[in-house]
Amino acid sequence: MTYIKNHSKRKPVVLCFSGHDPSGGAGIQADIEAITAQGVHAATIVTALTCQNTSHVLSFQAVNADKLQKQAEVLLKDMTVDVIKIGMTADVDVVKAIHHIIKQHKEIPVVLDPVLASGAGTSLSSDKLINAINTYLMPYCHLITPNIPEVIKLASIAEPDNTEIDVAASFLLHLGSEHVLVTGTHADLNVIEHKLYHVHDTLQSFRNERLPHEYHGSGCTLASSIAAFLAKGEDTNSAIQQGLDYTFDSLQHAHAPGQGQWLPDRLFQRNQND
Repeated sequence: MTYIKNHSKRKPVVLCFSGHDPSGGAGIQADIEAITAQGVHAATIVTALTCQNTSHVLSFQAVNADKLQKQAEVLLKDMTVDVIKIGMTADVDVVKAIHHIIKQHKEIPVVLDPVLASGAGTSLSSDKLINAINTYLMPYCHLITPNIPEVIKLASIAEPDNTEIDVAASFLLHLGSEHVLVTGTHADLNVIEHKLYHVHDTLQSFRNERLPHEYHGSGCTLASSIAAFLAKGEDTNSAIQQGLDYTFDSLQHAHAPGQGQWLPDRLFQRNQND
């Protein structure tokens, strides 16, 4: 078989490390859909298998870390990866395997969505896992996208007094991440405010109205779409704004296939054209 290289047709590529959600609302499927919607190619590595529906995560199992690392190495030798997106990591061994990969490819920007709990609140982490994320992943991140409970949990593991959002975000910046985008959906406000913190301690805010339902996979959608816009060459602020706009639109078009949370329609633009 002859392989023909045609780099003029190469799409930007985002390499995703995420868990598998059989409901299709979050995890690796959310990554694929959000990235594809921006005209970018998603290369995917599953970090964990979950037993969940639109209401609850009942259990999860991390994949073999050695096999995960080998998968990533094989992909990175075969294709040019523009951005790495990390979602659910599941256990410390998986974190260390991803650390090995990103340490070898420091030139690739990393977007980390630190999935510490499900949308319904089920814990997907432990203190050991959070410490591993802080130690092995945070220093290599271009951007992390925690929600309010996550940013406080990430910071308070090491510093118990880090319970204020601004202080917690500053702590994570000092761990090495260049930018921290704290999503504001957990605040009980009609207008949601997302705060972007920079390594130089400047702050920007992005706002949108609160929508009426609970949603499954909104954080995955946001982080993946931002990664896709970065892969297309957008600067960080523009990628974040476009990712927030796209995510909000996908939530406006959400549907409820199950008895729990609503699922974003990440391909709403394509569906409208059909």
